Amino acid sequence: MKMNKCVASVATLAVSVSCAHGAIQADTPVTSTLEVEESGEKHPMVYPPVNRMIDREILPKLDFFFEKLLDEKEDITLDGVEAFTGKDKFLPGKIAIGLSYLLLNTPEDSPKFDRYLKGYRAIADMTIDDRNETWGIYYYVSALNRLKEAGLLERAVSQDTLEKLKEKTDWRRFVDQENYSLIDLPTNYYGVAFSIARLRYLLGWEDKSGSEKLLSKMMDHYEKYSGEYGFSDETEGEGRFDRYSVLLIGEISQRFIETGMEVTPRMKEWLRNAVDVILVRLNEEGHGFSFGRSIGAYGDTAFLEVLSAAAYLDVLTPREEEMAYAFAARATERYVDFWYDEEMNSVNLWDKGRTTDDYRGKHRILGENLSLSHQLIYTANIWNEIGYEDKIPSKDFASWLEELPKSTITWFARGEYDRALATYRDENHVISLPLINGGESQHMNNPYFPIPFSNGMLEGTPDEDYPQLLPRFTLADGGELIPASFIRDVETSRNGDTFTVMYHQEAVDKLGERHPVEDDRLKVETRYDFSPGKITRTDIYRSDEALEVDDIELEFASFSNDATLDGNTVTFNEGDVVEFSVTGLDECEVESVDGEPPYQTPVGPLLTRVACESSDVTIDDPMKIGWSIKYKS
Repeated sequence: MKMNKCVASVATLAVSVSCAHGAIQADTPVTSTLEVEESGEKHPMVYPPVNRMIDREILPKLDFFFEKLLDEKEDITLDGVEAFTGKDKFLPGKIAIGLSYLLLNTPEDSPKFDRYLKGYRAIADMTIDDRNETWGIYYYVSALNRLKEAGLLERAVSQDTLEKLKEKTDWRRFVDQENYSLIDLPTNYYGVAFSIARLRYLLGWEDKSGSEKLLSKMMDHYEKYSGEYGFSDETEGEGRFDRYSVLLIGEISQRFIETGMEVTPRMKEWLRNAVDVILVRLNEEGHGFSFGRSIGAYGDTAFLEVLSAAAYLDVLTPREEEMAYAFAARATERYVDFWYDEEMNSVNLWDKGRTTDDYRGKHRILGENLSLSHQLIYTANIWNEIGYEDKIPSKDFASWLEELPKSTITWFARGEYDRALATYRDENHVISLPLINGGESQHMNNPYFPIPFSNGMLEGTPDEDYPQLLPRFTLADGGELIPASFIRDVETSRNGDTFTVMYHQEAVDKLGERHPVEDDRLKVETRYDFSPGKITRTDIYRSDEALEVDDIELEFASFSNDATLDGNTVTFNEGDVVEFSVTGLDECEVESVDGEPPYQTPVGPLLTRVACESSDVTIDDPMKIGWSIKYKS
């Protein structure tokens, strides 16, 4: 742990004296990302200290929500959407944690403090009987513990409401009491249950036994399903790895830090594995994960949660720590400049061509503002505590990015099926190839396809299954097949600037069920070649017996625009992708979609759809299908 701590804990940091380190004057000029992009100049950008962005940008937004709640109460609307409909099952907890920072970050002699104190108390009374589950329970007890450590709990929450919260904020509501298994929840909720139990113990509401049993269950499960590579399988060993698989050990480590527990050497090993995935994805724009579910703004803050925990626990080298802080500044500014929409007075995850997972729909608009603010603030507090308060981020970040490896392969699991993540860095593009698609519920959706993703250039659409860069075969018997889930024998090689990834599937994924279903009537060998400015995919399909196919479809939905079609090659005059070409299919067509559903992404609208197909095909000899993408590098 760092030796230059100047406060006792993250929870009390906000009300402690400043531990200014590398302080700058308040009027230090800061160059914005936008100014540099518009000028076309390339020079080191200067970002403000992260804590100053929190003070100037995030806390005032929380003040806005606080005043709006006091004024409108449970009739509150944001961008025309009612917040208290009962559909957001985490809302009271997110309100409690988000608004707690107004108390924790405001001096008691400030004119605003008494209003915050009385208002917080009134809002807690108002929401006590509203639906609040799992993550909402965690957020609530976390807020209560922070207020307790700051000496504010009894003043901020009435005794009657505290008594009700003691009963309502209980992990037993979603954990089986006989075997401590989760009740119809994914594996990352073990961390939620443990955190609640530990915080209830610190609040004096129960003894240690529950948190100790849940900790043992959580760590046993993590060990069992993370295997030798240390990443949490989102399923019980079926091989789905995504943002949560990398983030979970960061979340667990943060809960240990929050509640004063010692992080074990084994946990630090797992955390370092997560760090290695993230470091090679760092970028100038503050982007986070680009594939899987629950990305967008949460894909960005996932990097902040893992990296701040790693910095606190000395898992990073000194140089990595400086660069992680520099990235935190970029991601925080990205939230302010990109994710937050001043016209909406809200974070925008849903409109103007943006979309997110169904479960994170706009009915959660108030809660998403509060939980994202919480993630930005608490990770900033970590950086403050280890000596970065008022510190200007390093100007060497851009040059450090150039030193990162150009290509890497991260293993999640190997065995009957391989699960891995290939990464290719090309100038300002970070390209991910996730081979992670096992288990139920997501295998048919294109954010989980084994295709390349790159923020703002190559994206999928949450909960949508159009055949983005992956052929879909409709058989004569009506069955639909995609080469998605049963990946074997992943191999990589490098030849100069070219990075090659190869694998095969002895059966493909038959669609129509929640779980992937093996169909061995079709087999495929796949090769990807990544080189500067170009990605090529080549598939060779085989069938042991003649396979009658009614239709083969392949789409490419792109942010690029002003397209021209010549045969099976499309050129774009606007956007990062400049050409898309297909081989092995009979014809292609191109149309402008301008972000019409389903052609939306977490970061904005897709503008052009290229659709290619072949009809009435018999696969009795090897069949080659391929595509290539050329882009500005």
